[in-house]
Amino acid sequence: MVSDVSLSASARSNLLTLKNTADLLGQTQERLATGKKVNSSLDNAAAYFASEGFLNSANDLGSLKDSMGTAIQTIQSASDAIDSISNVIEQMKGLTNSALQTTDTTTLASLAGQYNDLRTQLDGLVTDSIFNGTNLLNSTATTLNVYFNAANTTSLEISAVNVTSAGLGVVVAANDWAATSDVLGAQSLLQTALATLRTEASTFGNNNTILSTRQDFTTNLVNTLQEASDNLVLADTNEEGANLQALQAQSQLGIVALGISGEQAQAILRLF
Repeated sequence: MVSDVSLSASARSNLLTLKNTADLLGQTQERLATGKKVNSSLDNAAAYFASEGFLNSANDLGSLKDSMGTAIQTIQSASDAIDSISNVIEQMKGLTNSALQTTDTTTLASLAGQYNDLRTQLDGLVTDSIFNGTNLLNSTATTLNVYFNAANTTSLEISAVNVTSAGLGVVVAANDWAATSDVLGAQSLLQTALATLRTEASTFGNNNTILSTRQDFTTNLVNTLQEASDNLVLADTNEEGANLQALQAQSQLGIVALGISGEQAQAILRLF
């Protein structure tokens, strides 16, 4: 039967001190390795879960920020298409101006044919104005909803428009523009269409400005949440480095003290 080893009070005290120092050394080394003073709920439950809460909120907002970015690009795509459609309308206006300067029916018929071709191209531009599966230019029934918080309680609803030739009221060239009134009628419709396009472009521009502002706000909020999370759990590496050196020195001193305790016990044994 193995008997218990009896240690002196000083030896036991030195061993306990060494154990505590070793525990602190392990903790300090972990902090330096991970860069965090709170690595789990066991280290500091309140700080750990508060930090996780901030990070979860930041991640949720990060996803919403990505959605805002996609919406901005969708609107920008629609705005670019409106610019192109406006250019086509200007070309069509140029044809009506040319038509008003001639009375030759063959020339008028040719100009009317070009006008109708441009009208077809206009509709093709609208059809192809799709970004991320959304077309904001071919139907007023479409809406794009962009949410600004995780609870979906704040948002911006972007209404689509109809800038097809039918939606703008741009009809085919009547009677091959045989009469001046037919040309003047087409010219009037084109002018109205241009005014409509400018209004829609302005509306999309305002929506884009709102989204850009909200995206910047969300970016700043995400950074603030991440910083708040870091403040709760990140370690001060300078402080931990100094602690490591002090604990290493303390450990060495503890070993020396334990050795002295052992020598004292041996000195007593030599008396017998």
